[in-house]
Amino acid sequence: MTASGKSVFITGAAAGIGRATALTFARKGFTVGGYDIDEVGLKTLADEIDRLGAKAVVGHLDVTDADEMAQRVSEFAAANGGRLDVMINNAGILLAGRFEDRDVRQHHKEIDINAKGVVNGLHAAFPYLRDTPNSVVVNLSSASAIYGQPELANYSATKFFVRGITEALDIEWNRYGIRVIAMWPLYVQTAMTDDIKTGTTDSLGIRLTAQEVADAIAKAVEPSALRRALHQVHFPVGTQTKVLTAGSRFSPAWLTRLVNKRLAHQ
Repeated sequence: MTASGKSVFITGAAAGIGRATALTFARKGFTVGGYDIDEVGLKTLADEIDRLGAKAVVGHLDVTDADEMAQRVSEFAAANGGRLDVMINNAGILLAGRFEDRDVRQHHKEIDINAKGVVNGLHAAFPYLRDTPNSVVVNLSSASAIYGQPELANYSATKFFVRGITEALDIEWNRYGIRVIAMWPLYVQTAMTDDIKTGTTDSLGIRLTAQEVADAIAKAVEPSALRRALHQVHFPVGTQTKVLTAGSRFSPAWLTRLVNKRLAHQ
């Protein structure tokens, strides 16, 4: 099914989940806005989208720069008659290891990209989402937002932030007809996880592909009648995340902590 006339803005689009998502929406007929600091990757992305017969608008974007974010979103919306159907806040970094072993500036960088970058994207996109019927925001959260993760403490905290702002704005922006949802993958086979080794990667592996996450995002943007009726906000991706999420809903806090401690080999 194609979506002629619809548009999607994706941060962190040059590689990994962002790139797979951009190509997935291009195949569905969306005009794709792909933005990243990796301009070489964006050029090859634009070429690939062109070969699919879809339209790509790509450009440099540092998501931590609120002014640049506002400019890029405005430019993209203007190129589509003011329309913005889907905003995907995907850009992020993952720093693993013991909290105290990381320089505090590295922690700040992770917060700036993973949390402040989402705030910048949401704020910049709002007026265009508001003026586009049935618009959707997709925020990339993580299975690490189920319970704080050892060796990923700061990263996990940023994903709790994404979880919280998603829940709040889905309620707040409902008056404008904007859905705000979050995707919850576990570890994904991308460059982000190439050198990652933690207790939980040993226990659970790195099984998801970027395409599996992209497919889940596309389904969440156009949900089934049941999911729409239930107004699902959080979308676990992959069997492992679905099991962990379901378990956390029904287990007492002490048991959830114990499970996470064992998985992390702590």
